Amino acid sequence: MKRFEAVLFDLDGVLADSEPLWNDIDAAMLAHYGVTYRGEHKASILGTSFSIALQFYKDTFNLRCEIEEMALRRREIALDFYATQIPMYQAAPRVLQSLREDGFKLGLATSSVGSIVSPFLDRHDIAKHFHALTFGDEVEKGKPNPDIYLKAAAKVGVEPARCLVVEDALSGIQAGKSAGMAVVAIPDARFMDVSLYPGKADAIIDELGELTEWIAHNN
Repeated sequence: MKRFEAVLFDLDGVLADSEPLWNDIDAAMLAHYGVTYRGEHKASILGTSFSIALQFYKDTFNLRCEIEEMALRRREIALDFYATQIPMYQAAPRVLQSLREDGFKLGLATSSVGSIVSPFLDRHDIAKHFHALTFGDEVEKGKPNPDIYLKAAAKVGVEPARCLVVEDALSGIQAGKSAGMAVVAIPDARFMDVSLYPGKADAIIDELGELTEWIAHNN
């Protein structure tokens, strides 16, 4: 019996090269409240849910506004970026197609809300590879809580112990491990302290294109 029957992917920083542009998205959102932001708090919100990130910004900058208002503004800005600008990692279509052809159930488990990332999936034509899509607005508690990965596993019909999570952020790694799943990490040295990753994930690879070979040797 194979060790893994399903592979559950994070989106941002794993399939979508979106992390550089999230600084621009949040800078535009915060500018409305008179805050000049240059991405200096990137590490604190990387991989977290919408609500956690916005609460962080509200507390950090002492903003006198409702989270719901901030969320609406952030969604409007992000929607344009995902629909028109954010690129996909070059290896993504090949990796997804190869894993599906090898019989794995594929799931997407992203902290972003569905209305924002759906245009990205459509523009790059990769939704077809997934057996199920799970978005951040479908769970009450976002990453680093395990809820989204447990829901994604249920959607693809595979028990958590036989799911492999692919993540870039420490919060996502924690979510996957808390769900009882193995995790392969692809940290981005542009935004992350890679020295923090050993021991957190089951394996660390340099880029997405290495995933299929790692699975072949560990399944």
